[in-house]
Amino acid sequence: MSETVSKVAESPEEALLAVRRAKAERLRARGENPYANDVASKTDAKTHDLLALRTLAASALKDGKYGEAEVKTAAPDAYHVRGRIIALRSTGGLSFIRLRDRTGEMQLLLNQSVMGEAYGALEDVDVGDIIEAEGSLTASKRGELSVEPTRIRLLTKSIRPLPEKWHGLTDVETRYRQRYVDLIANPEVASVFRARSLIVRATRGVLDRSGFLEVETPTMHTLIGGAAAKPFLTHHNTLDMKLFMRIAPELFLKRLVVGGLERVYEIGRCYRNEGISTRHNPEFTMLEFYQAYATYDDLMNFTEVMLREIDKTLKEAMPKDHETWSAGRPFTFDEPFLRLPIDVAVKNAAVKTQIPKWLELVEKDGGKGLVAFLKADFVDFMKEWSKSSPRAKAIDWSNFRKGFLKCDNDGERLFSAYEYLVEPFLPEDYRSKDGSKSLPVFVKDYPFETSPLARKNDRDPSLVDRFELFIHGRELCNAFSELNDPEDQASRFQAQVEKKEKGADETMDYDEDYVRALEYGMPPAAGFGMGMDRLTMMLTNAPSIRDVIFFPLLRHE
Repeated sequence: MSETVSKVAESPEEALLAVRRAKAERLRARGENPYANDVASKTDAKTHDLLALRTLAASALKDGKYGEAEVKTAAPDAYHVRGRIIALRSTGGLSFIRLRDRTGEMQLLLNQSVMGEAYGALEDVDVGDIIEAEGSLTASKRGELSVEPTRIRLLTKSIRPLPEKWHGLTDVETRYRQRYVDLIANPEVASVFRARSLIVRATRGVLDRSGFLEVETPTMHTLIGGAAAKPFLTHHNTLDMKLFMRIAPELFLKRLVVGGLERVYEIGRCYRNEGISTRHNPEFTMLEFYQAYATYDDLMNFTEVMLREIDKTLKEAMPKDHETWSAGRPFTFDEPFLRLPIDVAVKNAAVKTQIPKWLELVEKDGGKGLVAFLKADFVDFMKEWSKSSPRAKAIDWSNFRKGFLKCDNDGERLFSAYEYLVEPFLPEDYRSKDGSKSLPVFVKDYPFETSPLARKNDRDPSLVDRFELFIHGRELCNAFSELNDPEDQASRFQAQVEKKEKGADETMDYDEDYVRALEYGMPPAAGFGMGMDRLTMMLTNAPSIRDVIFFPLLRHE
C-alpha cells in the first residue's frame, strides 16, 4: 500500500511574502540589518525633508518645470533623504523611485553610471520598503525635481506588499481595520487626520486666547451624569467599586467654576454605550467649556467667532486641501448664523406642510398650539394629512406618532414635533441669500423637561436658555445658561431618578455632591459642548465619523 503525500500549494500572497523574507535574509547574510536604526548621512550630505528640498530649489521652477542647471545652481550641495518607496520602475541602467516622507513626495533618479556597484542595492528593494538615499538635486528630462543618489540603503524591509501597487485599498471595512495601510495607500486620508490635529490645536488656541484654562477631570465616575446617555460599566478591583466611563465631563467642570476657576475647558474622551452610525462612535472626543458671568446668548456669539477662526487656521495651514473641502461644503460660514426658537421652528414647519388644520392652530398659538391638538393621538388623520403637500408627504409619520405617544408631558411633545417636523428639513428651509448653501442654525429655547441641567428662562419658565447648533442638518454643539439654583437642580435630578424607575434608559443619577457644590454658590455661567470628531467631519466633508477617528470600534474580524 503506497502513501501519497500532498502539498497545499502556496497562495500568491504567501509566495510574495516568501520572496521578501528571502531578500531580508540575504541582507543579514551580508552583515546588513534589514531593520536598521542608524539613520544618518555617511558623507557630508545635509539631511532634509522632501518639502525642504523643494523649497531650496523653488527658484529653479519655471512654467511648472525644473531646469537641471537652475536646480544645481539653487541647491548645489549633497543631500540625505529618508522615506517609503511608493513606486519603483527600472529600464536597464536607469531606475526611478517615488519616495514619500511626512512632508510630501519626490522622485529618486538612480543612474547605474553614477552609482556604480551601489546600484546593485536595488535588487533587494521593493515597493513599500523604507530607505535612505544620498546625492545631489537634479531635474529629469521631463522637468521633474529629483534626487540623483550616489547610494541608497534599505532601512526597513516591508514584508507585506502594499495593496494593488499602493493605490488600490478601497474596501471600507479593511481601510478602518488596517488604518496603517489606509494611510499609505490613500494620501487624502492622512490629510484629513492632519486637519483633525490642526482643528484641535486651533480650538485650544481660541480658548486659550480668551482666558480659558485647560483642565483634566476624571474619566471614571461613580454616578451617571452630565448627559442623558447609556454608560459603559467597569469595576475597580482594589476598591471593589462599580464605575462608569464618563459620558460627559460637565458636572466636574462646573464644580471647578464653583471653586473659582471662572473659565475652564477640557478636550477629552467620552464614552456612550449606544448605537454606531455615520455620526456616532462609542468612544469620541468632546470639547466642553464653562464661562462664569456669561449667558447662552454670549456663547452663540462666541461660537460663530470660534468656528470661523478654526476654519481660517485650517485654510492657512492646508490651503490646497481647504480649497477642495470648502468647495464641496453644502453650507456657508460667510453669513450670520440663524437663531431659531424651537416653538417658532415648529410653527414654521407646520406652515410648510400646508395642512389646513395645522395652519389654523399655529397661527393662533404657535408650536405649542399644534402640540395641544396632537395630544389626543392623530393616527386617524395621518393618511389625509400626508396628501396636503410634498413636505407633508416627506414626514416620517409612523415614527413621529410612536415618538410623540411616548412623551410624558407637553415639553417632550414639543421637542418630538421638532425632531420629526423641523430637524430633517433644516438644510432646505434655511438657506444663504443666494440659495446656494444652507445656513448654520442655532435652535434655541428648549422645553425645560428635555434639559435637566439648563437654567429656566426668566420670562418663560416652561423653557430653558439652551441652544443646539445644526450645520446642514447635523447637530454640532449643545450649550446653555447653567442652572445654579441647588433646589431646582435637586428637583431635576429627582425627576431623572423617577424616569429611571419607570424604565427609561438614558437618564442621570442623583448627584448629591454636585448639589452640595451648588449650595456653596456657583456664579451665573454658561456652558458649551461640541464633538471634535463631528467638527472635523464638517470641515473636511468626511461622510462618516469613522473617517476622522484613526481606529474606530469594529466588530471582531
